[in-house]
Amino acid sequence: MSIIQDNARELARDVLAKYGTVNAPVPVEKIIKRLDIRIQFSPLDQELSGMALVKDGVAVIGINALHHPNRQRFTMAHELGHHTMHRTHIENAVHVDKGFAILRRDTLAAQGTDKMEIEANAFASELLIPRDLLEPVIGTGDIDLDDVDRLQSIAKKFKVSLSALQYRLLAFT
Repeated sequence: MSIIQDNARELARDVLAKYGTVNAPVPVEKIIKRLDIRIQFSPLDQELSGMALVKDGVAVIGINALHHPNRQRFTMAHELGHHTMHRTHIENAVHVDKGFAILRRDTLAAQGTDKMEIEANAFASELLIPRDLLEPVIGTGDIDLDDVDRLQSIAKKFKVSLSALQYRLLAFT
């Protein structure tokens, strides 16, 4: 795992620590609201996952209302990562996400080279699937990333997609 991902995961753990004790599934929407960030659900173009902006001092996260609830949760956590780590980039501007580094459809994302998106993904995966909650579920042994039934069961517990869980497990430290 890279330094930028380590830092993003540490920031997510800080947010969780400030929120207090959490259980799976992590209450991402409540955490965002407690941080005085407004969440708006709107039907967006299918390829648009969400957006983050601060306008006139009001922090906003926009979520595609047409996406699956698990995808919406990851988008909320991802956009919270932008608010936490990239505030200066979203002040009086709109940061639009067309998916994410592991899920995105554009060329830059496929290369996995967009630093802000890599950070936001690492933040989101740690926030939604924190080590402290994941470790007891997977145990001390190696987990088979091809055991779809077991992974689906774990993903359901955390209310995340299978791909989000796989991404988190690849970076499990």
